[in-house]
Amino acid sequence: MNEDPVRLIITGGTFDKHYDEIKGELNFKDTHLPDIIKQVRISYPVELEIIQLIDSLQMTDDHRAGILEACRRAPERRIVITHGTDRMPETARVLGPAGLDKTIILTGAMIPFKVGGSDALFNLGSAFMAVTLLPPGVYIAMNGRTFPWDRVRKDFEKGMFRFLE
Repeated sequence: MNEDPVRLIITGGTFDKHYDEIKGELNFKDTHLPDIIKQVRISYPVELEIIQLIDSLQMTDDHRAGILEACRRAPERRIVITHGTDRMPETARVLGPAGLDKTIILTGAMIPFKVGGSDALFNLGSAFMAVTLLPPGVYIAMNGRTFPWDRVRKDFEKGMFRFLE
C-alpha cells in the first residue's frame, strides 16, 4: 500500500456543520476533521489545510479557483477534499480539466458528522481508500461509489450521487 502523505483540504459543507442549540440552526464554528482523522485511525501521514468553512451553495467561482490553487501548490500527489454536496460536481468540473498529475477525491456528507446517522465517516473512509487506489484524476467518492469528475450528478430527490446518463 502507498504510504505517501495525503493532503486533506477542508472547504466546509455539511460535514463540518455544528448545531447551534440557541439559534436552532446549523452553522460553522471549526472543522471536525482533526478529531475524525484520529477516530478513524488513518495509518499514513495526513496534512490538513483549511481553505474555508462555507456551505457549497455559497461557493463562488473565486472559491473554486482557490481550491484549484490549493491543489496545484500542494506538494502531495494525493488529495482528499471535504466539500458541500450540493455543488460538489461543479467544483469537480473546475478541477478535472486542469489536468493536474494528482489523484484528487472530493467527498462530503448529507448529515453532519455530529448528528446521529451521519454518513461522514463512511464517505471519508471511502475517499481515503479511493485516493490510495485510483490513478491520477479527479473523482467524487459518495454513497460507497467513486465517480469520475465528468460523469457525476447529485440526485436531489434521492439525496444520492449518480452517474450522468
